[in-house]
Amino acid sequence: MRRRELGARLRALRVERGLTVEDVAERMEVSPAKISRIETAARGVSLADVRFLCDLYQVSTAECETLILLTRESKRRSWWQEYGLPDSVATYVGLEDSATSIHQYHTSLVPGLLQTQSYATAVTSGILPDAPAETVNQIAQARILRQGRLAEANPLELWAVLDEAALCREVGSAEIMREQMEELIARSRRPNVTVQVIPLSAGAHPGMDSSFEILHLEEVSDVVHVEGLVGTFFLQNARDLSRYRRAFDQLRAIALSPRDTRGLVDDLIAQPST
Repeated sequence: MRRRELGARLRALRVERGLTVEDVAERMEVSPAKISRIETAARGVSLADVRFLCDLYQVSTAECETLILLTRESKRRSWWQEYGLPDSVATYVGLEDSATSIHQYHTSLVPGLLQTQSYATAVTSGILPDAPAETVNQIAQARILRQGRLAEANPLELWAVLDEAALCREVGSAEIMREQMEELIARSRRPNVTVQVIPLSAGAHPGMDSSFEILHLEEVSDVVHVEGLVGTFFLQNARDLSRYRRAFDQLRAIALSPRDTRGLVDDLIAQPST
């Protein structure tokens, strides 16, 4: 993510100076492909190259220091890389860690940033039935650590819409679901967290066949994350972003208000176990 931000800033500086990729490549005595790959974050960049580009683009001392810091951070190993997560999951976590806000919709489970430890373990075990217990525990623990973003001094803004079906599905046990719903209510009261539920009584709606996240990122374009059995997709073009933003607006309009959502979850908690 830091590499993407760095590439976007370097490209903006180049364009601002009226230089083409070929112009910069000639000055650096490298191929135009290298400059393009740096700007699109397809490859890393050395501190020496960044300092050269700072001189070429005549940036201020403060801006140059920022670019050098981004370069160093882009090379640093992130905490989640210690957990052996699949590449697609690690990519998403990296984006999530850099996001300032997330709008997400889930149809069949409670979003990861709102899961309890017990629910996270049970749902991971269900999704990955053949995975060793150690792998399940690592993935679940990484998910809990990610929730620290919601409690930082400058916390992540989270707006989660979920289908009531996600709360009616018993994951793990009735006790785990009760704990999860109680925690969902507690977290929904945080000023940076909004939770809405689409009740079963709403009938068919635009989100029934898909779950997705829209991640707002500073310095680079927003990203839509869509995951399913056919694979994981990260979408960034304007048409896809517009489509998913419109879908999210429709879903939160259909959903109960945050206050009524807490009332619905309270009613589900009060229902006797079967």
